[in-house]
Amino acid sequence: MALLLGYDVGSSSIKATLMDAESGKALASTTSPAKELDIIAHQPGWAEQHPSVWWEHVKLATANIRAAARFEAGDVKAIGISYQMHGLVVVDENQQALRPAIIWCDSRAVEIGRQAARDIGAQTCLESLLNLPGNFTASKLKWVKQNEPDIYSRIYQAMLPGDFVAMKMTGRIATTPSGLSEGIMWDYKREGLADFVLDNYGIPREFIPDVVPTFFAQGELTSEAAQQLGLKAGTEVTYRGGDQPNNALSLGVLEPGEIAVTAGTSGVVYGITNKKNCDRKSRVNIFVHVNHKPENPRYGILLCVNGTGILNSWLKHNFTADDQAVLSYERMNELAREVPVGSEGLIILPYGNGAERTLQNNNIGASVHDWNFNIHKKPHFFRAAQEGIVFALKFGLEIMRDLGLELETAKAGNANMFLSPLFAQAFATVTGTCVELYDTDGSVGAARGAGIGAGIYKNAQEAFVGLDCTKVIRPSEELRPAYEDAFGRWLEALRSVLTAS
Repeated sequence: MALLLGYDVGSSSIKATLMDAESGKALASTTSPAKELDIIAHQPGWAEQHPSVWWEHVKLATANIRAAARFEAGDVKAIGISYQMHGLVVVDENQQALRPAIIWCDSRAVEIGRQAARDIGAQTCLESLLNLPGNFTASKLKWVKQNEPDIYSRIYQAMLPGDFVAMKMTGRIATTPSGLSEGIMWDYKREGLADFVLDNYGIPREFIPDVVPTFFAQGELTSEAAQQLGLKAGTEVTYRGGDQPNNALSLGVLEPGEIAVTAGTSGVVYGITNKKNCDRKSRVNIFVHVNHKPENPRYGILLCVNGTGILNSWLKHNFTADDQAVLSYERMNELAREVPVGSEGLIILPYGNGAERTLQNNNIGASVHDWNFNIHKKPHFFRAAQEGIVFALKFGLEIMRDLGLELETAKAGNANMFLSPLFAQAFATVTGTCVELYDTDGSVGAARGAGIGAGIYKNAQEAFVGLDCTKVIRPSEELRPAYEDAFGRWLEALRSVLTAS
């Protein structure tokens, strides 16, 4: 029996799936912890997590998998890792984290990125990086250099969250071309490390890990890691990918014109192209896709709205106490559907999770507009939140269309906010998109990626055995006029806030 084990290391939880390679079916899936992981915010706009917490929950998730599906450790032939993008982990020579990770939604390095764009030149950045330096991993490392010199002086290697988890498993520190691109350290012209970015930031090249292919024998489980995980020493880690490229992989989105959508903590539309197009304001970003090759280029155009599932989670945990019981997401969705399209005038701007790329890295915070005490009740907030997220994605999609990416059909996992029929229908109608839902997630994608990297599958197409569309949501012509009117009012509120900020 050939089993594949995939992990998705997110900012809210660690998911793990054990998959049978031949059938493509999950034998067991688990999430740890049951409640979302905490995000540390010592100052407004900051967001940190302890890397050791990720590793503890990787171990717990693996223990849950072992309890749920009895199997021989030697049957696990390969391990794949998906992870939250754009974070920064710095370790010393003993592979110990020197500080909490600065994660994807942290905004502290925005001005550092803006200054780098001025120093390097926007034209050079866009031609070689396909992005402006922005608030990405390289800029976060420069922030540590400027503000924490003692920690900076002890850095041995700087890495992404997935690189850290792979290091804990294998003892080897490495990264991938896709990983370097999400840190804005990949030169698309040279197909290699963007030395000029490091030079501008004064960062030694020695800080950057060795580069390995995305699908590749990237290291073997050490005896210590195998003991902690209850797996076999020597089991190979054969894949790693950032959460959004990996989400696309999990849905079989690999070729130009194909599009993946996700609505977890953040909301993302991720489309594939073979052209080096870029948004001159860097409001959507271009990354190396997992199946990129210089002779057969594949890039991902990524639209991100930071405040998506995190807004729904905030409402659940802070706004739904009912006789000291917290409402389930299912009940929240039921209540939201009692309210008509447009939430009877209530508007929510969901920008409360750090600087937003579509707003040119401005951090305007979340806000509620046209709240009427005589009309609006709890269900209105639940609906207005879901509509506000969809409208924010619609706002960003216009930028993607300017880059030549047409949204006609999109694939999404039947998970997170797409579990809400209201959200799924609103997204399809507002964006004019046919949405195909699949029973998959990031950890399943990581397992399939591991099978590709281990050579168990001859090609990527073979890896998608067992991936079937479970539901199709088409735009509603009946609801379209009401949604268009609601989006117009939402857009007016956004423009008013942007003008005042």
